Amino acid sequence: MYVVKSPLSEADLKTVSEALQGALVDLVDLSLVAKQIHWNVVGPRFRSVHLQLDEVVDTARLHSDTVAERASTLGVPPDGRAATVAGSSGIGSAPEGWIKDTEAVATLVSALGAVIARMRERIAATGDADPVSQDVFIGITADLEKHHWMFQAENGGERLGD
Repeated sequence: MYVVKSPLSEADLKTVSEALQGALVDLVDLSLVAKQIHWNVVGPRFRSVHLQLDEVVDTARLHSDTVAERASTLGVPPDGRAATVAGSSGIGSAPEGWIKDTEAVATLVSALGAVIARMRERIAATGDADPVSQDVFIGITADLEKHHWMFQAENGGERLGD
């Protein structure tokens, strides 16, 4: 049942709604992971990393609202419930307990990288189906890539897995 009628075709709406729902889940989880680490980070760079994590939380929360409202605009009810987020996020879980500042940064680099990769897939998937939603994904990705760069620089540009 649609309360709001979408201007998109059924096929395009399916593509776009899946992309929006996936983005919502990833953004909600990113905000939770960043906040969990924010509360538990320790080390000589505690303050700068602690504050930087809140910037990621703010960005993720702002964009999650934009994504959810875009879904609603298209007649698709967004689902940001905890069980939905836990069951379908593309981000690994945050470490338990205290986390050293360098490990906190590496964890955020990994989480941001995972979300960015999935956002870029959404950009590609929605280009023909709905350029408006694609534009939303492009803006989100630009903001996340800026955070990704800053966290990589925080650990001296180390590459994970090398």
